[in-house]
Amino acid sequence: MPMQPSGVRTLILGAAGRDFHNFNVVYRDDPGTRVVAFTAAQIPGIAGRRYPASLAGARYPDGIPILDEGELEALCRREAVQRVVFAYSDVSHQQLMHLASRALASGADFVLLGPQRTMLCATRPVIAVSGVRTGVGKSQIARWLSRHLRARGRRVAVLRHPMPYGDLEAARVQRFATREDLDAARCTVEEREEYEPHIACGNLVFAGVDYGDVLNAAQSDGDILVWDGGNNDMPFIRPDLHLAVADALRPQQIDSHHPGEAVLRMADVVVVNKVNAAPAASVEETVRGVRAINPHAPILRAASVVRVADPRKIRGKRAIVVEDGPTLTHGGMPHGAGYAAALAYGVSGIVDPRVCAPAELLALFDANPHIGPVLPAMGYGTAQCDALAQTILRSGAEVVIAGTPIDLGNLLHPDIPVVRVRYDFEEAGTPTLVSIVDAFLESSGA
Repeated sequence: MPMQPSGVRTLILGAAGRDFHNFNVVYRDDPGTRVVAFTAAQIPGIAGRRYPASLAGARYPDGIPILDEGELEALCRREAVQRVVFAYSDVSHQQLMHLASRALASGADFVLLGPQRTMLCATRPVIAVSGVRTGVGKSQIARWLSRHLRARGRRVAVLRHPMPYGDLEAARVQRFATREDLDAARCTVEEREEYEPHIACGNLVFAGVDYGDVLNAAQSDGDILVWDGGNNDMPFIRPDLHLAVADALRPQQIDSHHPGEAVLRMADVVVVNKVNAAPAASVEETVRGVRAINPHAPILRAASVVRVADPRKIRGKRAIVVEDGPTLTHGGMPHGAGYAAALAYGVSGIVDPRVCAPAELLALFDANPHIGPVLPAMGYGTAQCDALAQTILRSGAEVVIAGTPIDLGNLLHPDIPVVRVRYDFEEAGTPTLVSIVDAFLESSGA
């Protein structure tokens, strides 16, 4: 029999993002570790594939299998796993410890890698925007930040948290400057939701699978880097200024999910967002909670303002509302900007997509019963995009209210008008983000 490679037999629990990064940075070239598999959760269509040999490195000539997280115990037994590494985001502390208990009961150690081992160091100044939960409004702040930095004469490169749902080898390093770049990369709806708005406001966006190479590419195009975080994950690049965003609509959740609590504790500045939409008591509860957890960081208040492209096309119409998918699923929100606009501008009715959705989307609603009468913009593959289009077609609606950041009309070409809705960042008190960022630029020489 051939000799088995030596090292601590390790299983990495992931969701096609943080897991690959942690492997690349910590374990890929470590002779003391043998990664036997990744597991997949949250994202459909990842399990059953392999992390390719070209990314896995010389120690893994056959690549590494990606299997379903439901197989955790069986994998630990079959592969004699000694160490289970948790590496994805926006899970409740309770869920995280259930996974830990499953690993421990299988005889393995349970490991969380920290920022000292996983953050890469840039040669350019880095401002990072992270959140305590999915859907707090990180990207609207990152877009505002990029515009402000360009107005101050800086060349900005935006690094986005990874979303490698397609060909992993081809996505090693991705650079997006136009919509045509997104088409060429065959980006999913979820990827477009994050990249398109940056492109629309003139940003270069960098993402991919291997962030050592991604960082090198970004540094060649920008003299200041903006990290636009995904879910509630920690930055992959060590920030010089770290902004954490909390949601005034969810004051009880500032410390309920991993790694959002860690993000809040390590932040240099905390932005309490959506103060215009939340009751005053919820805003104050959020501020008190933030101050108790991170007493040293300045706390800023921000408004998340709904902008509607053409309100006249909404008023009095029967509408189907399409919202940002991850905000509803990972983020646990019942609805978003589209639903708020529908109520604000007086639609005659909102179609509940459950009455016209095909089986694939009904399964999503069953798995997320908290979702209100809105349609998550799920499009991890062709089947989900088709299901999205079918639901709109069957709805009998007169208008689509698109609260997703992408140009849904250009993607799906429905037979009824699509009215786009978005959230924009606005200052809502002092200190201001302008003052914080400008002080950082002056003190750091960035």
